[in-house]
Amino acid sequence: MQYLGISFQFKNQPLLDPDFIPFGVWAQAYLKGADEPFRIAVERDHGLISVYETRLRGRGFEAANYRYAERMVKLLLWSVGGHKVYLNGNQDVIAKIRAAYAPTGERAFDAGFMRDVYERPLKIVSCDDAAFPRANERTLHVGGHTNGCRIGFDAGGSDRKVSAVIDGKTVYSEEVVWHPKTSEDPQYQYDGIVAAFQAAAAKLPRVDGIGVSSAGVFIGNAPMVSSLFIKVPKERREEVKTIYDRAAMEIGNVPIVVANDGDVTALAGSMSLGRGCVMGLAMGTSEAVGYVDQAGNILGWFNELAFAPVDLYESAARDEWSTDAGVGCKYFSQDAVIRLAPAAGIALSDKLTLAEKLKEVQKLAESGHAPALDIFRTIGVYLAHTLCLYETLYDIRSLLVLGRVASGTGGDLIVSECRRVLREEYPALNEKLTVTLPDEKFRRVGQAMAAASLPEV
Repeated sequence: MQYLGISFQFKNQPLLDPDFIPFGVWAQAYLKGADEPFRIAVERDHGLISVYETRLRGRGFEAANYRYAERMVKLLLWSVGGHKVYLNGNQDVIAKIRAAYAPTGERAFDAGFMRDVYERPLKIVSCDDAAFPRANERTLHVGGHTNGCRIGFDAGGSDRKVSAVIDGKTVYSEEVVWHPKTSEDPQYQYDGIVAAFQAAAAKLPRVDGIGVSSAGVFIGNAPMVSSLFIKVPKERREEVKTIYDRAAMEIGNVPIVVANDGDVTALAGSMSLGRGCVMGLAMGTSEAVGYVDQAGNILGWFNELAFAPVDLYESAARDEWSTDAGVGCKYFSQDAVIRLAPAAGIALSDKLTLAEKLKEVQKLAESGHAPALDIFRTIGVYLAHTLCLYETLYDIRSLLVLGRVASGTGGDLIVSECRRVLREEYPALNEKLTVTLPDEKFRRVGQAMAAASLPEV
């Protein structure tokens, strides 16, 4: 195959998506002929900086150079998160990237998202060798604490789970349906959080600490951007930023630690497996990712790979929110299943909700319906080809595949196809990496139990 003058090969094309161009595979071929240094640094809160050094090709590859560099900047922004991007190298490429992230540029959504998180405009800076910053990373040691009486809370988009834990043993848990994504008044979410805390506290002789697993991007315990509060107007943002700290005060003056649900999933996996370098990837309404390193620490990164590039095909599926094409949420979520259904010859009624459409396809898969099974096989192939991309930024030894899309027969097929493609095309990665589905108990209560271990008591 060829794309922008770069020839590349891979054996396993996703069955229902013959136009798929895996970014990771193409990038490996692109770099074989690249010798012009190009450096990217992304700065986030507290002066923390992540640096990525790569290369571009020479004359005649202008389109490929921009495509590669622009996609790498986007991958780093949504992996690391940041309010300032330093670029060092090809000035034509840098000028185009700066224009893309301008208020009217094609990456205006990305710039706006980062502005909302860090409460300052995103800057794209061109700098020479002397001004290019050094890496300044700091991992965070959270979780893994089991002593004392703890509350673990898992704030999901459709249900909330809470556990009461004494010295690492769960003595009480409950799961309650709620609808935070439709409420404009943050008092609804606040009352639900407090009710969960109080239900668990009633089962404990005392409360020594509270840990929260929540969807969103956090600075400290503050949700800067979160789908749980998507309907809350901006003028009430301060209420959202303090919501977990205020809820904890209803229980008493106890430590509380809030972490992204993806990171808590990875932490739960690390605790369960007894090792680090674990990535958790949940395929649900969107793609949620978390990671813990060899020491069991979280990186303090975004890990919002739902908006990171996966597919370079120019007419790839387009995300309605970010307006970008070929990003993770269209390949590792219920949207992927629904998008692939027509290619599999499966008609889904427009009267069904997205969740109901997923269930319809899953019912067909459970009955052995071959076209429905092909949908999950296709997602498994997507995953294998994307892991070689994620591996460039994360040292992954264990991948846990979770979420509604990964339940039942479909989940088994996603994992088995991913493993097969890794064996056939990525032997070194296959030797290093295990891809697994957690058991049902882990899926249901592992998140809240791991959340309970977040604060140090």
